[in-house]
Amino acid sequence: MTELYDRLHRYSISDYYGFHMPGHKRNTERFGSDLPYGIDITEIEGFDDLHHPDGILREAQEEASRIYGAGETRFLVNGSTAGILSAILGCTRRGDQVLVGRNCHKSVYHAIYMNGLDPVYLYPGFRPDIQLNTEISVSAVKAALNEHSRVKAVILVSPTYDGVVSDIRAIAGEVHRRGIPLIVDEAHGAHFGFHPYFPESALKQGADVVIHSLHKTLPALTQTALLHVDGPYADRSRIFRYLDMLQSSSPSYVLMAGIDRCVRLLGEKRDELFSPYVERLERLRERLGQLEKLSLAQTERYDRSKLVLSAARADMTGRELYLRLLETYHLQLEMAAGSYALAMTSVGDTEEGFRRLGDALEEMDRSAGENGGEVTGQDGGLPENEMVCSSARIEELAREEGCIRSVPLEACEGLVSMEYAYLYPPGIPLIVPGERVSHGSLQVLLKSRRQGFSLEGMEKEGSIRVWING
Repeated sequence: MTELYDRLHRYSISDYYGFHMPGHKRNTERFGSDLPYGIDITEIEGFDDLHHPDGILREAQEEASRIYGAGETRFLVNGSTAGILSAILGCTRRGDQVLVGRNCHKSVYHAIYMNGLDPVYLYPGFRPDIQLNTEISVSAVKAALNEHSRVKAVILVSPTYDGVVSDIRAIAGEVHRRGIPLIVDEAHGAHFGFHPYFPESALKQGADVVIHSLHKTLPALTQTALLHVDGPYADRSRIFRYLDMLQSSSPSYVLMAGIDRCVRLLGEKRDELFSPYVERLERLRERLGQLEKLSLAQTERYDRSKLVLSAARADMTGRELYLRLLETYHLQLEMAAGSYALAMTSVGDTEEGFRRLGDALEEMDRSAGENGGEVTGQDGGLPENEMVCSSARIEELAREEGCIRSVPLEACEGLVSMEYAYLYPPGIPLIVPGERVSHGSLQVLLKSRRQGFSLEGMEKEGSIRVWING
């Protein structure tokens, strides 16, 4: 059996180029290649304690809050997931009603389950021409808040995995008129606000709690992130109390040092980092804009660092595009969807990497036929399911007055799910426990499985647990 380290080492010296996270892109020439063993310590004298910072870690977190413009900032060594869970648990009480973007990451749904929350879903728009979910509209937020007076917090993701950005400033205004907090999962937008080419950060637009995954788009180690709290609407003490519970009691000093170094790079060398990157990226985007069958998909508000490579006009699916780039050109993209593949770029990318991607796509564009290929997607965006009860309540009901059975995925339409079902990546549930499985959701899952996408969340491959009443 191959040792993980050996496989990683072989990959690191191969010619495969990554258009995926982490944002440092394994660019050791640009960001250094120090081995971690010499700095891997515990909470010894002089090095502070992340759970009770009063020295160098307190100063480092204060510097991060200054650079990002937050009231308070905390280092996350358990990824953005720990920040999202802490934010939602800290801003709600058990059983509260919350307004939630249906395109949120699975960690949001886990927080809903943990606190027994009652979710009201907001669905993003949809562009059928490019098979892309778009933003959560201000009008949808306003209408939902008017209809549901018990809502205690609003939870959105912006940007999405695909780089779509919502109008956070206008949404924050509507939310704050109700005196409640706006939590924004901005995991994919840690680079926002450091160059005008990219969108403004949710923090600058009035969000109360913002979570950033540094490692996704910046030179930081995988698993490193930041939790920011600002303004009067979020309960900081409760959020930080939950964070102490959810983060490791033995936080890695290697990861914390990586966070600190990344943040200081943003403060001291932002122009040096971003200006050449933006110039290279814009040249690449202009080049890809000349393609005839393949194309760059984009919405009204979007993050230009994400290259959404659409095959909607070509004779291939998004997964076929993804696999051909990997197998023929040794270009590893972040993910594939029904009609597109996603390439993530960052300040860690090189001119050579961009050239290789441009050359490969131009060659593929010349040889591609038009149309054809089964496209996974749905004409109306994310399919809706009837919510019978909350994800926490369904387990109580199943114990009290029903039974749980495992049925083939193909046979679950109309039944109430006991499990999550989602494509990973991006990790957005198409089915949530307590929901009655709709025809639309089932068809997307089955079509995705036929095309080779990974279905996760279910206990057994090919089957799903459901609640049979009585």
